[in-house]
Amino acid sequence: MDGVFTSDKVKNSNGGDINYYSRERKMMCYYRLFVLLALSSFVVESRHLKGNSYELSSFHRSRINATIEPKIWAVLVAGSNGFVNYRHQADICHAYQILKNGGLEDENIIVFMYDDIAFDVENSRPGVIINKPDGDNVYKGVPKDYTGEDVNVDNLLAAILGNKTGVRGGSGKVVESGPNDHIFIYYADHGGAGILGMPSGVDLTAKDLMNTLKKKHAAKSYKSMVIYVEACESGSIFEGLLPKNMNIYAITAANANESSWGTYCPGEFPSPPSDLDTCLGDLFSISWMEDSDIHDLRKETLDQQYQLVRRRTAVDDMVGASHVMQYGNKTIAKQFVFNYMGANPKNDYYSPSSDDDSSLTTTPSIVSQHDATPLHFWHKFRNAPEGSPKKTEAHKQLMDELSLRKHIDESVNQIISVVFGQEKVPEMLNTVQSAGNPLVHDWDCFKMLVNSFKKQCGSTSRYEMKYSRAFANMCNAGVHINHATQAITQACSTNSPPP
Repeated sequence: MDGVFTSDKVKNSNGGDINYYSRERKMMCYYRLFVLLALSSFVVESRHLKGNSYELSSFHRSRINATIEPKIWAVLVAGSNGFVNYRHQADICHAYQILKNGGLEDENIIVFMYDDIAFDVENSRPGVIINKPDGDNVYKGVPKDYTGEDVNVDNLLAAILGNKTGVRGGSGKVVESGPNDHIFIYYADHGGAGILGMPSGVDLTAKDLMNTLKKKHAAKSYKSMVIYVEACESGSIFEGLLPKNMNIYAITAANANESSWGTYCPGEFPSPPSDLDTCLGDLFSISWMEDSDIHDLRKETLDQQYQLVRRRTAVDDMVGASHVMQYGNKTIAKQFVFNYMGANPKNDYYSPSSDDDSSLTTTPSIVSQHDATPLHFWHKFRNAPEGSPKKTEAHKQLMDELSLRKHIDESVNQIISVVFGQEKVPEMLNTVQSAGNPLVHDWDCFKMLVNSFKKQCGSTSRYEMKYSRAFANMCNAGVHINHATQAITQACSTNSPPP
């Protein structure tokens, strides 16, 4: 090794030559040898040949990952628009305040909401949104990441995947999570069997959501994920579809076959302020959020919150109330809520005996999601001054909504009759898959039919979503897609919808 072992020649006492290494040169030699040996050892341990490239061994990767501070990411989605659907955006704004008070930064919270109710002409409190009768303004400070037409399926799924090039419009914010991070997704809106509503474009099918979650899992870009869904028949989004090995835990407001419920509605108890004639929240949503508002989330587990929410929906005490459900990896429920929502320091000294806790065991009056829209128009009409333009407008809105519902009912009946015959109508409307099985076998067929029906017969109230199960049953029965879409177009155009 020329240049490493060099020597000086000196004379010994007998006059002979000897090689003498100075201490400094010896130390330099030893140092260089040590470095070479260390590098060789590292290369041998970490070399995993892939073509001509190398990567760190799994051991070293795990050591590096263990030193990275985990983050919480959140995606909040209100899937509706219009003042009549006030409650969904109110739910999402409230959820944002919980996360913000819990210590999450705005850069880690992605908000999808149409943002058309805070300054709607019907809102007597411009710039204010409340989620309970005596509640604070939950609209303040909410990020406007994706609003208006940017609240759509493509942007939502791209944001979940962390795909910046896949989003169009909006802030461009996406979930840039790593393998140690926790993700919380909360959705609130109208739903139907196998679908979640979106205000722009097509609706989100359970299969498309599941494919996105599987891609996220395959990318190893999260440690665990929690999903809360407020929608009718929301259990159908996960029933028979969400594997237990993806580290995802989901809670839904209803099982696969039943409605979820609005609350704090006009004419009910407790009612919204007299100047707001719309429902302020949804029962499942306000239950977990009002719990999160006061509890120390460092000490409350997800399962404890689930049990409280399940009891508050009072399925045994109210006719028609929904069953809050759990899906996926239920061992995650043993974790503290803090891991997914943070924790408000003001709740560090929460006491179970506090007066606030009593409200969490009281169930407010409820209204079916499908009935919330006509209820809004009825109270708007009743409260308007006699003979005023406002009363005339409210009466027209109420009559149009009832006429639209009649049109949708008749259209579905006609579609099934044309495709399968009148005798098959009850079967297509009422057949329910057994527990543990997915809603439909051919999801492409289902997606085509429900989105065609939305385009042809859809409404702001999303009443048409109650028939998504019928289209699933048609697909399960082997319907010819072109025949069915032609029947949809014909029925929706000939049953005298309101202008």
